[in-house]
Amino acid sequence: MIPLARSYAERNGLEIDWSKPAATLSKLAVITQTPKEFDFPIPHLPPQFHYAGPFHDNEGREPVSFPWEKLTGKPLIYASLGTIVNGLNKVYGTILEAVGEFPEMQVVLSVGRHFSPRDLGSIPSNTIVVRIAPQIELLKRAVLCITHAGLNTALEALAQGVPMVAIPIGYDQPGVAARIAYHGVGEFVEIGDLTARHLSKLIIKIKANPSYRDKARWFQKVLGETRGLDIAADIIERVFGEHLKDQEAVGAMSFSGRDTNR
Repeated sequence: MIPLARSYAERNGLEIDWSKPAATLSKLAVITQTPKEFDFPIPHLPPQFHYAGPFHDNEGREPVSFPWEKLTGKPLIYASLGTIVNGLNKVYGTILEAVGEFPEMQVVLSVGRHFSPRDLGSIPSNTIVVRIAPQIELLKRAVLCITHAGLNTALEALAQGVPMVAIPIGYDQPGVAARIAYHGVGEFVEIGDLTARHLSKLIIKIKANPSYRDKARWFQKVLGETRGLDIAADIIERVFGEHLKDQEAVGAMSFSGRDTNR
C-alpha cells in the first residue's frame, strides 16, 4: 500500500516524510467505520478522531447468481475468507473437514474469484461451494459466520445479528478478531493453531451458548440505528467548512496587516 500512496503523493505534489508513521494522518479528521460500541475502551483519543459506523450498504452491488434451490432450510453456516488474501487451500480444506461433522446444518463456502472449487477435493454433502456469494442475503439466513475477520464482513454479520468464528489472516484482521471475542459475539482461532477439531469445538461452543447470538443481535439493533455514511459525510463537511473559515480568517488578517502606503 505504501508504494501506491507514494505514487499518489508524487503525482499530486504532496511532500510527505515517509520515515514518520503519523505523517499521513489528517489533522482535520480521522474517521473510522468501526462503531464505538465495537471498539475497545480507549480513554484518550485525538480530538480529530471520529467513530462513524459501517460505510457499506446493499445498494450498488452487482447481482450475484446463487443456487437458492439447493438450500434445504437447515440452520445455515456461511463461510468466507474474503477476496484479498489468496492461496488458502489448506484453510478451506480445514473448514470443510470441520463443517462436515455437522450434517444437521448446511454450509455455504465462498472461495473467491481466483480459486477454483475443483481444487478443494472432497466436499461434504452438507456444503455448497461457490466462488462469489450474495453475502448479505446469506447472512440474513445464517446462524453462524466463519470469517477471516475482515471489518466489512464482521460488520455485515453483526448487522444481521450473526455470531462469528474468526480465522484472522493478516492486515487489520487480528484486531477485528480480538474485538469479536472481547464483545462476546464470537470466538477466534489464530491461523497457526487452526485444526478441524479446534474449529469444530468453537462451532459447538457458539451453537450451545445463546449469549453469542444475543450479543450479536444487540449489535444488530445498534447498527440498525447508525448511518455511518451520513455521519462521515457530516463530519467531512463540517471540518472542511471550519478549515476554510480558518484559512479565510488568516488571509484576511494577512491582508489587513499589509502597509498599503508603500
